[in-house]
Amino acid sequence: MTIVNSSSSVSDALSENGLISQVIDGFTPREGQQKLAEAIFETISEEAYLVAEAGTGIGKTFAYLVPALMSGVKTLVSTGTRHLQDQLFHKDLPVVIQALDIQAEVALLKGRANYLCIHRLYHAEHMEFMTRETRMELFQVKDWAGKTSSGDISELDSVPEDARVWSMVTSTADNCLGSDCPQYEECHVVLARRAAQHADIIVVNHHLLLSDMALKEEGFGELLPEVEAFIIDEAHQLPEIASNFFGQSVSSRQIMLLANDVIAEQIADAPDMGELRDIAQELIETGKLMRLAFGVETTRDSWAKIMYKPSIKSAVDDLLEKLTELTDVLELAAERGKGLENCYQRCLQVHQRLTKFCSKQDGSIDWYETFSRSFILHQTPLDLSERFQQQMQAYKAAWIMTSATLQVGGDFAHFTERLGMENYKNGIWHSPFDYQNRGLIYLPENLPEPSDGRYTTQLMQAMLPVIKASGGRTFLLFTSYRAMNEANEFLRQRLDYPIFVQGQKPKHQLLSAFKDAGQGVLLGTSSFWEGVDVRGDALTCVMIDKLPFASPGDPVLQARMDQIRNSGGNPFMDFQLPTAVINLKQGAGRLIRDVKDYGVLVIGDPRIMSKRYGKTFIKSLPDMKVTQSIQAVEGFYKTIRQQDEVCS
Repeated sequence: MTIVNSSSSVSDALSENGLISQVIDGFTPREGQQKLAEAIFETISEEAYLVAEAGTGIGKTFAYLVPALMSGVKTLVSTGTRHLQDQLFHKDLPVVIQALDIQAEVALLKGRANYLCIHRLYHAEHMEFMTRETRMELFQVKDWAGKTSSGDISELDSVPEDARVWSMVTSTADNCLGSDCPQYEECHVVLARRAAQHADIIVVNHHLLLSDMALKEEGFGELLPEVEAFIIDEAHQLPEIASNFFGQSVSSRQIMLLANDVIAEQIADAPDMGELRDIAQELIETGKLMRLAFGVETTRDSWAKIMYKPSIKSAVDDLLEKLTELTDVLELAAERGKGLENCYQRCLQVHQRLTKFCSKQDGSIDWYETFSRSFILHQTPLDLSERFQQQMQAYKAAWIMTSATLQVGGDFAHFTERLGMENYKNGIWHSPFDYQNRGLIYLPENLPEPSDGRYTTQLMQAMLPVIKASGGRTFLLFTSYRAMNEANEFLRQRLDYPIFVQGQKPKHQLLSAFKDAGQGVLLGTSSFWEGVDVRGDALTCVMIDKLPFASPGDPVLQARMDQIRNSGGNPFMDFQLPTAVINLKQGAGRLIRDVKDYGVLVIGDPRIMSKRYGKTFIKSLPDMKVTQSIQAVEGFYKTIRQQDEVCS
């Protein structure tokens, strides 16, 4: 790779006549993008820390790829989702490499669950509960397995990504046999790792990055190679994801997979030990009974509230007893094969985690969540700052944290304190979009409080003229499924525009249908508040029903609030408000995605005007004019469209 030693060279590459403009038609130079690229280059050169908020439209992807490539250091780029990972690797990186005319090795690395496991494929047909549909899918997987070179399961789009067969033919950190696996040398995960070890730029996602950190902390080895610079995109997601990875959990799915693997391995390597199969099947049934002990409702709550209930205590005791029984027999069978030895170690670990969960640990939040047929028991660290800093400092590397939503009121403390970051540079690079003239914030008048049972209906009534003025082309974003479904019932009887509701189709298909419709109205909850990019006339209105405060009954939130309160802080001002502000900024960011875009942001919650903290929310939003007049909304759309017609 060609190495430069000047930040001005990085800025030049992103200038009007620079290298990037020569390969991208219509490339528009942005001063903010150039300044951000310079700051990132300097941070990499100094092996320092940078926290960078880059407003929508800055073009932060190129702003970090150009200095990463031109600096010549080995760089790991971590994104929020696998979709963003694929876009970065297959679309953005090739363009920048071509423009800079740099010889660079790049690698895409995903978590184990994204790669076909050849060993587990051999045993899959012996697993329990093989339905006709799963057998058909397994046949497709076997056919594809003989053709793929990467083993990336996203290649086989004829099998749904949530199909049960994938858990049967992919591995986890628990069931992977590692170097003891007979198929180790042809393992797709191993081959992907080796490619990453020789790459100049490695693209991962946050789950893989944090999984590697957690595994390294526990002494199980390191998944990712050593790098000299870490660039964390969509960094606002990092603290919450890190809390999960530095904690521990026991789930009914984990128990089910263990039992199924025991059955498959017993058939292959210990056919004379039928008791293994019997106990494994009993373990599956015991796990189901444990789920029933929680009651029929799906919930998420503190473990302390139910841990002494007789039905729960009995179910846990039965599960521990069955795990002990299976462990004892597996210990005898372990010498029969590596798969059975692995099952023995996993069974021990599940037993230990369940035992630990049932005994209160200082510094952890113990909670549970149930779904229709499953459950998860969580131990989440109350404070991860010290542990995360140990991981950051273990590498002699630069760290760049960037996102469109990192600061609250010009302050990054809410983000950096959770990660224990000190001695870091920071900056805000504002969006180049003309929000003052192309955007409008509408706050409807005379709505009841969000706690009022009439709230959603009255908000939808207020939205009807807005949707009409926008010509459909609207996102309606809700903080709960209940409100979303209530709004759907109301609007279906009153709108002629096509309506799309979260859950009707997979997310990417729903978005595609919304864009194709041209005048659609899409109703969604939290998963549509970020990572959604609809440019052009298909989207000209975004409504947010309530200020996105987390549920006060959430067990993790309650524990964090108690900790802040006990240390003399203010839980609302120090945690609840900053978190809600960042979430609102994410939702609002769906509206204007391109320099030619325009639209109205509607915030229904009257507390944004009636409460003192409402000013903090308004201040955090893009610099748009604010109105409470529906006539002003209608006039805005009319004026913008007239102006655009003249310009075209």
